[in-house]
Amino acid sequence: MNQVDLLEDISQKTDFLRNTVLKEAAALRDFTRRLELILSQDHKNIQVRDTDFAADFSAFCTALRKLLDQQLDFWQENRLLLRRCDLAGDYSLSLAAKTFSLRAKTLSRAADDFTTAYDGFNRFYKNYTLEKLPVWLLTSCCDDLNNLTGKILFLSRETAKKTGENK
Repeated sequence: MNQVDLLEDISQKTDFLRNTVLKEAAALRDFTRRLELILSQDHKNIQVRDTDFAADFSAFCTALRKLLDQQLDFWQENRLLLRRCDLAGDYSLSLAAKTFSLRAKTLSRAADDFTTAYDGFNRFYKNYTLEKLPVWLLTSCCDDLNNLTGKILFLSRETAKKTGENK
């Protein structure tokens, strides 16, 4: 695998992660809506109709944790590969690095969207006392996602800088 192929593979994986994070943020906003409805029903002393909320939320958090663990493994391996590469090259290498940089920026926006959804969920969760939810796992996932996004952004800037210097 040459440097251009590596950069294109990393760019595609960045795009996949962005799409996944956007999907998970939408799911978290749905959980927030459900939680808000549950709190409203509990506050009005109405029997809570959404009995699957805790199980669904636990499954969501567990799946998100597994997904992020897989992503962390991929990025650890490929960050080392990319840093070991000689990035002096032709125009296509510079173009691939620029594409990676742009996709990393869109990933950062998606991670910000997930963090906003997480903050919205926490606003309602602080009043939730019906069941114990694994919010600590969601917090861990949000922190790991933000840390991973920061590392990817740094790597993309570093790569773009190295390819730009060698033109």
